[in-house]
Amino acid sequence: MSGRAGSAHADADPESDSNPVLIARGAYLAKAADCAGCHTAAPVPTQPGAVPKLTVPFAGGLGMSSPFGTIYSSNITPDPVNGIGRYSYDDFAQALRKGVAPGGKRLYPAMPFPSFAKIDDDDLHALYAYFMHGVKPVAAPAPPTHLPFPFSQRWALTFWDWAFVPDRRYELAPTHDAQWNRGAYLVQSLGHCGACHTPRGPAYEERGYDGDAHLYLTGGTNDHWFAPNLTGDPGSGLGRMSAQDIAAFLRHGHGAGLVTFGSMVQVIEDSTQYLSDDDLAAVTAYLKSLPAREPAGHYDGQSRAASQTAQALKAGDVERPGAGIFESYCARCHQQDGNGVAQKYPRLAGNPAVLAAQTTSLVRLLVEGGASPNTEDGPPPRKMPAFAGKLTDAEMAAVLTFIRSTWGNAAPPVTTREVGAIRSAIHK
Repeated sequence: MSGRAGSAHADADPESDSNPVLIARGAYLAKAADCAGCHTAAPVPTQPGAVPKLTVPFAGGLGMSSPFGTIYSSNITPDPVNGIGRYSYDDFAQALRKGVAPGGKRLYPAMPFPSFAKIDDDDLHALYAYFMHGVKPVAAPAPPTHLPFPFSQRWALTFWDWAFVPDRRYELAPTHDAQWNRGAYLVQSLGHCGACHTPRGPAYEERGYDGDAHLYLTGGTNDHWFAPNLTGDPGSGLGRMSAQDIAAFLRHGHGAGLVTFGSMVQVIEDSTQYLSDDDLAAVTAYLKSLPAREPAGHYDGQSRAASQTAQALKAGDVERPGAGIFESYCARCHQQDGNGVAQKYPRLAGNPAVLAAQTTSLVRLLVEGGASPNTEDGPPPRKMPAFAGKLTDAEMAAVLTFIRSTWGNAAPPVTTREVGAIRSAIHK
């Protein structure tokens, strides 16, 4: 590593954009930044029952939900008409770091340019080389974004950028070692973890871009998924996970008996599974250094009540509200003791997502179901069925409340109103 946290490779000439070594480095950095995750539309069936029509990486068209309407990602292939093929390096840098496309067009903050502002020059050159010389041009326009007035007035984003975008590169923290700085750089810049895991304010701004901000990485809601707390909170955060568990989770989507879900599945499939062992170790070292903030929930797996509940379920005692629903629909995979099955089904006992103050993800998973990641070296993906047509709002609230108050879990109940509001928001 050189004097900058982002300069893990110093063997390429940043002025030679067709240098194969530089292009390969840019390809790695594009995975670290999960560019494909937003700039590749999801496959869709051409008709009911048909094989999904595949989409092309980086050609854009993915619709991202925001409080102001749907924002479509752009084509970032080097096509000169529909993509970024005519971008100079300076154009590219302005778009990534400041959210300004050629011609002064302001980008919506669904693009994480407040985080990308911290990317160092060497890495930005490598990314530019990759997108100009390592990506196939796609001559297809992405759908335009049409937001209602006044959000359609992009010129107003000038003031948003002025107020909320920190226009500075990542600076090494002299009180920490090289590994910590590398991890901080990856999390805060390329990884833009705060774009999902940091709560947003009334202007859709992230409530902080590094550990100096109290709310940084304490959890955030995006597109009706709650990205959990990444600080050291032992309830809903990473406090009870080891660095090795976190690294395994980022590599395969499984760690400490937990399994990833929702939009994080794609992040692992497209991005974090490809990080080097050194970079994963750096990321986990940084995350484990974050103090506990915004605590939620509590877990005591050694409590007498935890063992009594498991024994009662085994004995067929399902008198508690929600217990019978759990026994009928959930226990087969998640087990009567709530410990799940390693490398297959997640544990619910002590699961940080179960203990989170925000229940959006729990409800959405129960309504829609989901699937674990499909990674190169991880266990086979498993599916969770959807219960939208099997359980009423009241039944969902009852079983989630049971889960959040069983096996040593201690988190507030889920109300029927909460379930109904989330189902209405996702039209399920």
